[in-house]
Parts: sequence; structure tokens; C-alpha cells
Amino acid sequence: MGGHHHHLDFAGDRLVDAARDALQDAGEQWTEMRSDVFEALASHDKPASAYDIADSVGSRRGKRVAANSVYRILDLFVRTNLARRVESANAYVANSHPGCHHDCIFLICDACGEATHLDDDSLTGALREAARRAGFAAVRPVVEIRGQCGHCGEAAPPPADAV
Repeated sequence: MGGHHHHLDFAGDRLVDAARDALQDAGEQWTEMRSDVFEALASHDKPASAYDIADSVGSRRGKRVAANSVYRILDLFVRTNLARRVESANAYVANSHPGCHHDCIFLICDACGEATHLDDDSLTGALREAARRAGFAAVRPVVEIRGQCGHCGEAAPPPADAV
């Protein structure tokens, strides 16, 4: 497999600092609201919707935060590689390596909702090349595989047709 290797994966305060630096390097401002949205996003262990994040930020700020405002910030985060959108769930995850630009593949567990980020440049490169041959430009492959994670798969009984 053509895995994509990251030199640094960030977490906690280091992730917030890396995200701030990446956003500023992209010519954008790191505002208090953007910081709050990123911190809320990064605190979720599963993909979070804009409504989940708006609730988290609203609780932290002590006042209601509109989901539309959060959506605009999340769209900026996706454009600047601070977050990834899980298309099939209309949810987002923080990118633990915001300075690294590449395509990714999500393995999404239908049982527990966990989304594992997998890098495979050979697969996404092949998708980009196929799109190029078909006349498409500026392709951002979205690859999501739904099923059961190893933990949930172990707990689940075998399918009825497997007996």
C-alpha cells in the first residue's frame, strides 16, 4: 500500500498551535471564535457535526452559538487543511497534521461511529489519475468505507448467511 507518512502528529495544545500557525500561513486570522471552534472540534473523539460543535462552543462561552457560523468556520478549516469532512455523516474531524496536504480515506464504523483516517497515496493517486483521464480537473477524492471497526466487529455475532 502507498501509505502516506507523517513526520508529526499533533495533539492537545500542540495541535491548536499547529492549526493556528497553518491558518495564519494561509493568510487567515486566528480569531477567538475560530480558536473555540477548533478546540471543540479537536476535543471530540468521533466525527462531530456543526451542531455538536456549536453546542460545545456555546456551553464554553455561556451563550448560544449559531450552527451557520460554525459551518462557515468549518468550511474554512477544510479549505485550509485544519479539518476533514466526513461526507456521509455530514461531520468533521480535526486534522492531526495540519501542515501536511494529502487525500485521505475514512473507515467509518456503523456501530460506534468511529472514523479512522487512513492514508494511501497509491489509491487516491489512481483516483485522481482516472478523473484526469476523464477530463476532470482539481479533484479532491472523497473515499469513505463503511462497516465495523475491529472492536465492534469482535462483539458482533456473525452474519446469518455465514452459518
